[in-house]
Amino acid sequence: MIDPRAVVSAQAELAPDVSVGPFSVIGPHVTIGARTRIASHVVVNGPTTIGADNQIFQFSSIGDAPQDKKYKGELTRLEIGERNVLREFCTVNRGTTHDQGVTRVGSDNLLMAYSHVAHDCQVGSHIVMANGATLGGHVLLGDWVIMGGYAGIHQFSKVGAHAFIANNAAVTRDVPPYIMAVGQPAAPHSVNSEGLKRRGFTAEQISHIREAYRILYRRDLPLGDAVRELTALAATQPEIKAFVDFIAASTRSLIR
Repeated sequence: MIDPRAVVSAQAELAPDVSVGPFSVIGPHVTIGARTRIASHVVVNGPTTIGADNQIFQFSSIGDAPQDKKYKGELTRLEIGERNVLREFCTVNRGTTHDQGVTRVGSDNLLMAYSHVAHDCQVGSHIVMANGATLGGHVLLGDWVIMGGYAGIHQFSKVGAHAFIANNAAVTRDVPPYIMAVGQPAAPHSVNSEGLKRRGFTAEQISHIREAYRILYRRDLPLGDAVRELTALAATQPEIKAFVDFIAASTRSLIR
């Protein structure tokens, strides 16, 4: 399963059915789970843990040092879950000691060609990053987020679950759950209703989320007043609780 032209460190741990293509390099302190396929010309450096059933396409660089001028070679790591697809020229960097020391990527994600996950990012599951999409350092990306081609997210920003970041958008502040963000800088455009339908949200739930969007973005309420109304709704509409919790955790302020 390992091409004789590949270089695999004796300090790497690969499940017996992992495949590694020609001219790929697997460094020390790398652990790769069952049935994961590494194509040709891939570099995986450690400490990195990659789960089962992942596909990493040619010319990707996984687990290398963070692109951070403050990084001085400290021991940090990268953790990748299961069933992810990382297409050509993807780059995913390890963490830094200026955060948790770890970059995390969940499961069932599609990272298209030339996408980049910077140091200390915490990436959820079921995410799509289209070609050239880029995360700055310390970004938090919730589950089911979709990023269009060449979209970029500023360091330390947060994006809530089920949000949609349009192509070429420049996200410089936090994007709440369910929101479609468009433009440079990114601004709220609408609710990602089509994505919610595809994920099994009912018409009633989507209606509740649209009302929450109107409260937050269309009624010109001060943020504190909007949060109070959303909190009251969340008592009987559980899907709105994601709005309330996200706003409470926001650190860069919301796109508004």
